[in-house]
Amino acid sequence: MAFKKKQLAKILSELKRFKNPKVELEQYVTPGDVAAELLWNAYLRGDIIEKTVGDLGTGTGVLAIGAMLLGAKKVYALDCDVDALRVAERNAVNLEVNNIVFVQKDVSFFDQKVDTVVMNPPFGCQNKNADRPFLEKACEKADVVYSVHLAQDEVRGFIKRFVEKLGFKVEVFETVSFEIPRQFFFHEKRLERVVVDLYRFEKKVF
Repeated sequence: MAFKKKQLAKILSELKRFKNPKVELEQYVTPGDVAAELLWNAYLRGDIIEKTVGDLGTGTGVLAIGAMLLGAKKVYALDCDVDALRVAERNAVNLEVNNIVFVQKDVSFFDQKVDTVVMNPPFGCQNKNADRPFLEKACEKADVVYSVHLAQDEVRGFIKRFVEKLGFKVEVFETVSFEIPRQFFFHEKRLERVVVDLYRFEKKVF
């Protein structure tokens, strides 16, 4: 690997963004520093290099591209929105990143087994429980999952109960600030900051 975490964050923060983000899909770009923090932890734990990775709800491809830059063997970048995938594909081409398979499909229909899932699923602010299909599919298709969720006691309790029922151990390994630029009609500030937890789920061995 030829760069450091700060360099990875810079590269990812400069990727093209959504042209017309869809509020119903909660299309917020994963900030470069947040993506780099999540991916770097996955890299250090041996969950990226030479692994087949799934990025569920890839959006503009931030996590998928970051995983390839850190040495993933192959990445499946899934999104239901064709417009988002076009941006993601352009980002990959611009960085000359190969071995990303872009898949337009609802997350519930993702049928590819992978080693690791990385994802920033919807927080469920616009559509309640929107994150559940992502959690279910991630834990079905991988033994290790890295995910981003709001750092709230209610959310933490839900994540722990939900994921443990699926047979996984739950770890919050970092809590970070997540910047959201004004892009929807209900945003009052030029830049909103929310606090998120970065999770690692690992399948229990019985």
